[in-house]
Amino acid sequence: MADTLRARVGRIVSGGAHALIDALEEVMPDALGQQALREVDQAIDEVRAELGRAIAARHLSAKRLTEQSSRHDDLSAQIELALSQDREDLIRAALEHQLDIEAQVPVLETAVADAAQRQAELEGYLAALQATRREMAEDLTDLTAARAKAPQPPTDAELARGAKLSELERLARGHRVDERLAALRAARSQDLKRG
Repeated sequence: MADTLRARVGRIVSGGAHALIDALEEVMPDALGQQALREVDQAIDEVRAELGRAIAARHLSAKRLTEQSSRHDDLSAQIELALSQDREDLIRAALEHQLDIEAQVPVLETAVADAAQRQAELEGYLAALQATRREMAEDLTDLTAARAKAPQPPTDAELARGAKLSELERLARGHRVDERLAALRAARSQDLKRG
C-alpha cells in the first residue's frame, strides 16, 4: 500500500493533475475538473488515514519501549534486593528477563524511528497534495472564468434571428438599389426628352 500511495501521490503532484486541467480546456471543464479535485481529495483522505496509522504505530511503539525500559529498571531494583537476600534463583530469573528486554529494546527503538520517518513522509505527502489541490482549484476557477468571458457560440434562435435580420438587410439594400436605378432611368429619360 505504501508504494501505491507513494506512486499515486507522485503522479498527482508531478503534473498529472495539470495535464488533466490542460486537457479540460477543450472539453467540459467543470465536470472533469471537479472529478480531478475529487481524486485529489480521495488521495488526501487516504494519506490522512495512513498518517493516523503511522502516528498510532509510533505512539504504541514508544509506549512499549517506555514500558520495557521501566520494567528493566524495576528488575534492576529487584535484582539488588535478591542479591541482598542471596537468592540466586530470583537473580537468574530477573537477569534472564532483563536480557529478553534488552533484546527487544533495539527493535522497539527502530520501530519508533521507522514510524517517525513514515509520519514525516506522510506529512510531506499531505502538504504536497493539499498544495496541488489548491493549485488545481485555482486553475479550474481561472479556466471557468476565462470560458465565461469568452464569446459563446450563438443559439439556434439567435442564428434564426440573425438570418432574418440579414435577409431584411438584403431586401432593404435591394430596394435602395431599385430606387437608385429607377432614379437613374428617370433622369436619363428626361435627358433624352430635352435633348
